Amino acid sequence: MPTRTARPRLTATMAALTCAVTVSAMTGCGGDVARSPLQDLVSARTVPGAAELSQDAQGALRFTSAGVSDIRNGRPIGLTDRFRAGSITKTVIAVVVLQLASEHRLTVDDPVTGHLPQPTADAVRRVRYGRDVTVRQLLTHTSGLFSYTDDLAFFHDVTDHRLTARSPETLVRTAVAHAPYAPPGARYHYSNTDYLLLGMVIRQVTGHSYATEALRRVITPLRLSGTSFPGTRTTLPAPHGRAYSASAGGTPRDVTELNPSVAGAAGEMVSTLPDLNRLFTALLGGELLPAPELRTMLDTKATGGRYGMGVFPVRLPCRRTVWGHNGEINGSYVQTLGTADGRQVVSYRVNSDTRPPTGAEAELLREDFCSAPGWDG
Repeated sequence: MPTRTARPRLTATMAALTCAVTVSAMTGCGGDVARSPLQDLVSARTVPGAAELSQDAQGALRFTSAGVSDIRNGRPIGLTDRFRAGSITKTVIAVVVLQLASEHRLTVDDPVTGHLPQPTADAVRRVRYGRDVTVRQLLTHTSGLFSYTDDLAFFHDVTDHRLTARSPETLVRTAVAHAPYAPPGARYHYSNTDYLLLGMVIRQVTGHSYATEALRRVITPLRLSGTSFPGTRTTLPAPHGRAYSASAGGTPRDVTELNPSVAGAAGEMVSTLPDLNRLFTALLGGELLPAPELRTMLDTKATGGRYGMGVFPVRLPCRRTVWGHNGEINGSYVQTLGTADGRQVVSYRVNSDTRPPTGAEAELLREDFCSAPGWDG
């Protein structure tokens, strides 16, 4: 998830925080074997497996995988395997908040303290530099609030105790124990605290948890059958492979089990590649938000072009701009990007929290979005 300063990540062991055909190589012109860019995301020591689901502008789907989902038995990654989607959760949270704005239940320029439980509101007021943090600033990561996942003691604690449940109030206390990065609205700085607070805003405004509202407003209407909010459940729903972190010994360490309350509204969601493609096709195609709110979501002026609200732009060498988000959490890295009309979408993932090489990701996106006739690549 490029943030343009530091990529959006949810870290704490968290290394930060369709027609189906499985291939390891693809046949090029003249019968020569051409290496798939997906293979370059795989590394025997750090990234056991990778998978991609692409949808072209005509709706044709292609699923590709490389490596394995489980180093114990060599099982390949399946099309409908569940995995932790990390910060792509933020896209769904932003949609819910903007739907509430369209219903006039809040405005994005409201002080966030008016939509938080009193103890949390008081804690945020104490670090505000004399200015109110607004809902808009949380959505665009311009609040200046310290990201709780940047706390080193927190990082080490979660590394050692990744099955421990954590409340959002506790995580906010970790954040506000630090000075802000900047005054509210002064500059962009990606902060998981921002979306943690937005989850609390949703509960305060609706009387329901962010998970309940996301299911009612987004997941169920789109029939995203592989997407869930596990709460404190430490295991993944079936089917799934394993999730890995790099280890000093050279063999990837299994970190599949995790209590995702450590991520909360900033990154707890579990999903599948088909569901993520459907989510972004619907969002960019205008199915989830009225046109004014969708324009607001894609407005990056507050961040100098880096981030909108729960989505960010990626500018490709063929002069196309695609929109989406990525996610990093224990044992998982994933990114979904789509054209502005939502007709062409790509989701790809690795079963490791070791970030793929930048050049390999760039080549994968170039092949997916810049190879079509009529585009300079």
